[in-house]
Amino acid sequence: MFARHLPGGRRYGVVAGTGRVLDELQHFRFGEEELTFLREHNVVDEPTLAFLGDYRFSGSLYGYREGDLYFPASPIMVVEGTFAEAVLLETMILSILNHDCAIASAASRMTNAAGGRPIIEMGSRRTHERAAVAAARAAYIAGFSSTSNLMAGREFGVPTAGTAAHAFTLLHDSERDAFQAQIASLGESTTLLVDTYDVAEAVRTAVELAGPKLGAVRIDSGDLAAAAQEVREQLDALGAFNTRILVTSDLDEYAIAALAAAPVDGYGVGTSLVTGSGVPTAALVYKLVARETASGKLEAVAKRSVGKPSRGGRKQAFRLLDDQGRFETEVVTTSGVAPEGGLPLLHELVVDGEIVGAEPLIAARDRHRETVALLPQDALHLGRGYAAIPTEFA
Repeated sequence: MFARHLPGGRRYGVVAGTGRVLDELQHFRFGEEELTFLREHNVVDEPTLAFLGDYRFSGSLYGYREGDLYFPASPIMVVEGTFAEAVLLETMILSILNHDCAIASAASRMTNAAGGRPIIEMGSRRTHERAAVAAARAAYIAGFSSTSNLMAGREFGVPTAGTAAHAFTLLHDSERDAFQAQIASLGESTTLLVDTYDVAEAVRTAVELAGPKLGAVRIDSGDLAAAAQEVREQLDALGAFNTRILVTSDLDEYAIAALAAAPVDGYGVGTSLVTGSGVPTAALVYKLVARETASGKLEAVAKRSVGKPSRGGRKQAFRLLDDQGRFETEVVTTSGVAPEGGLPLLHELVVDGEIVGAEPLIAARDRHRETVALLPQDALHLGRGYAAIPTEFA
């Protein structure tokens, strides 16, 4: 599985979804209901139904680790097994990684633009209900601090967070009543939403009720840079020096970058994150690159289609560093010979049907942070450009 190119002018992609693939592989079975459907609709014959009824993947998977980066032609995942067993995994693997890699790649650009300020993932109302959970997981790998999706917290351990809604304020007789109710329930360190009516008046009321211990205020409309500056000055004048400012409102990496000089302490991102910030798929493909001959040898095979060629041969991948310890080149080889000083990128995930590469989600998050730090500086530019490092073939 690889990407022929990085969509959307991106300079690198982020691997995400591998852990979900391993989870799904454990339960990838054909039960009686599935087999009955296939039989009644004449999709496959009886010998195939018998094969599916006993299906267990007995081959091996090798892949880049979650949180790592990939570039055009990077062999993100290698599947070895019989054709019948391996081809059944194509849609499952591609559907998970095309989605999760796209989300993580967008999230990484956003966290880089945020410059260390935390970002809450808040996109559940803008995508499919299951995609929302996967998106929160992928965003966390790529540096988001938390999610408003509680199922992502339950299933994957992603930290959860949230703020009040405008509906909560509108429910009450006045904004003051709404703030009083929220503070009574959640304490002075809560985050109050201050743009339902008049921002300046809301900030005055918030500090009056919660005092200087007010945790944060959220702004969800208007010119966010100007509003944040005005609110910061007002909070400081009222003695709420430690009250943070959180901004939301259709943010993407470009809007976040534009707020770099504003007194903003954190962001909430929804729609742009769960839609990949305009790139909702990673454009990954799953191609047969080698087959076993009658003599038992592995023979390279490849498409030669115009505009969609593939490179045959069982792949290995390595990353080379420059003199400063930053990534310089990605080397993809079919010779089995490692380049001198090359860091191996493919790791065992499944061996003879047994999962061996599962790891905690925090390991993927830490890996991403450490890996991005080794990119050349121009790789973090948001403008369209070539891949951050070139791919060479050997």
